[in-house]
Amino acid sequence: MKYLDMVNNFFNKVLLFLGGISVLALMLLATGNVVLRIFHLPFRGTYEIVSFLGAVVIAFALGYTQKRRDHIVVDILTDKFPDAVKETIDKVAYIAMTIFFGIVAWQLYVWGMKIMQADEVSETLKIVFHPYIYMTAAGFTILALTTFVQFLKNLFHEED
Repeated sequence: MKYLDMVNNFFNKVLLFLGGISVLALMLLATGNVVLRIFHLPFRGTYEIVSFLGAVVIAFALGYTQKRRDHIVVDILTDKFPDAVKETIDKVAYIAMTIFFGIVAWQLYVWGMKIMQADEVSETLKIVFHPYIYMTAAGFTILALTTFVQFLKNLFHEED
């Protein structure tokens, strides 16, 4: 369990770092494009690159955000339940999330394979974009791993 938690922490930190680099690249590109528009020399394909980087930023932050429990939680109903019922609901929710995000990651991977085999490229810049789909799949894979680790911690009553 401790090893799995360490692996999860490592991957979340790596993705968080890479996501931070992507945010920086996204900001530099958007800012540079705005500045160059003043001189009527905008970057071509900025919208495409910003879209790809935005998907990577969001996907790479999912696992870390889940680990910190920073997602919005609506607990109006469950707040009134006894602790045993809350724990059971949490266990069921963690398993459901693990399965759901695992399926999302798998389907993103399948979609990336189809895009790669079809040699599809982006519309404006004609760059291959299946790597961005794979990166998004990696983000959802780590999110599924994070929810699974949280399920195990909940099951064995371990703290973060």
